Amino acid sequence: MLSNTSQNFTVHKNLLFVGTYALVFVAGLILNLIALVVFFCHTKSRSHTIVYMTNLALADLLLISTLPVRIYYYLGFSGLSQNVCEGLGLALLVNMYGSIFLLTCMSFDRCMAVCYPMSSRVKEGRKKAPLVCLGVWILTVGASLPIYLFKKRMDDPDQNSQCFKSIPIYATQPVALVTTLTVGFSIPLTTMLTCSWFLIKAISQSMVAQTDMIDSRKIQRMIGVSLVIFLVCFLPYHIILVLLYFDKSSKSLLTAFRYSLVLACLNAMLDPLAYYFTTETFRNKVDMDIVRKM
Repeated sequence: MLSNTSQNFTVHKNLLFVGTYALVFVAGLILNLIALVVFFCHTKSRSHTIVYMTNLALADLLLISTLPVRIYYYLGFSGLSQNVCEGLGLALLVNMYGSIFLLTCMSFDRCMAVCYPMSSRVKEGRKKAPLVCLGVWILTVGASLPIYLFKKRMDDPDQNSQCFKSIPIYATQPVALVTTLTVGFSIPLTTMLTCSWFLIKAISQSMVAQTDMIDSRKIQRMIGVSLVIFLVCFLPYHIILVLLYFDKSSKSLLTAFRYSLVLACLNAMLDPLAYYFTTETFRNKVDMDIVRKM
């Protein structure tokens, strides 16, 4: 009786993974492709924010391209090598931290544009958005590779067949964990919160922010949407990593870790909300009624 209950729970859990990944794949693919079409074809003046959004859409498409394999795995099919699973995990990490840094760059860029609209130094710095994006890609790929190139194997002989159920051994090592929590999460979160505070202060006090030069409602939407995406998608993953550091043998924590990865994947579907609510060109060119029908 207990065996049947456990088997039914496993089936329902796998169906949850399959359904969520399928939803993210379909919705994320449609929305991010629409975003790229808008950014490349319908944007006459490519602003610095558009540069960050374009790179964010590309990072999301990188993750989305790996989701069919995850769906295949959770449908119960076997035969995936551990190298394939680790490569897909690498794509997830690149997307996660690429999204974190790009969302942070968007917030910082908008903060500088609003708080120092007349500064020539700020204007020159904002023109380096393509170089900043290149640096983000180098940083995220370079920081994620060690987790899969130098990952320590457990003595468990079945470790190589666990695929997406394997324990994040390297990620919970002290040095990797501290680096992840500080550089990969805490510093970006602090930067976003600080920029959000300065933006709100500028909107409420600055005369420039009250003129037609600055769309205060668009900035408020950008602040809200970016923070919600950031916290919903990335906070659970980093909390679970800390808990796993203290108790790697907990089955409930390992299950929670896999759910946190699902939440991290949701950013590929939610990031287009940032484009829609913060970019007037995107809102004008995209009919959301058509998207919903699709």
